[in-house]
Amino acid sequence: MPTAMAASSPSTPPCPPLPDDVRVMSPDPKPALRRQARAARAMAFAAGDESAALAVCHSVLAQNLVPAGATVGGYWPTGTELDCRPLLHALHDLGCWCALPVVVGAAQPLRFRLWQPGGILVRGSAGTLEPADGAPELLPEIVLVPLLAFDATGHRLGQGGGHYDRTLAAMRGSGDPINAIGLAFAAQELPRLPATHHDQPLNWIVTEASVRLITEAGARPLLSE
Repeated sequence: MPTAMAASSPSTPPCPPLPDDVRVMSPDPKPALRRQARAARAMAFAAGDESAALAVCHSVLAQNLVPAGATVGGYWPTGTELDCRPLLHALHDLGCWCALPVVVGAAQPLRFRLWQPGGILVRGSAGTLEPADGAPELLPEIVLVPLLAFDATGHRLGQGGGHYDRTLAAMRGSGDPINAIGLAFAAQELPRLPATHHDQPLNWIVTEASVRLITEAGARPLLSE
């Protein structure tokens, strides 16, 4: 009687290599980068927010980044964002039309309403201060953009809502030239930020230490320590 042979398991063939056009999915790095950026910005804010705000204001005016009479979309600072109010007051004095952003929906571009010194501001749906209903809407040709972090290619890291990306995309899609000027502390710069086709780059980055024009070849310093 023949003895029973134990059945051997067939060996598992090796997995074929992935095609070159297939990317391995990795966790989104932006949440961790936002935590890092918030901490860096908080430290810079505590070290000298007022002096940085005045330095940024001086640099924007000295480099004539905003011509007299231009329509400018600014922002009212929240938390540890660099304070652009000195710049808004200076631009108003130069005859610029200044506006502040209004959040109209979670997936909608921002709208901008006229701001004037002493004007009434109300708490909006996103918790930021904005001009009250009834203030005229303006279409900026220059947008002052707050941020959590930036890199030398002009990409920015925001809060994650995508409001400025949608806004700049809509403005640029209309065919009108739009200058997006990122305002930040120098300490908010990171070596490189992850970017997708949805992310809208900045045209300029102004910190208390430098003014940089962003070109296809990279950042070109116009003023630096």
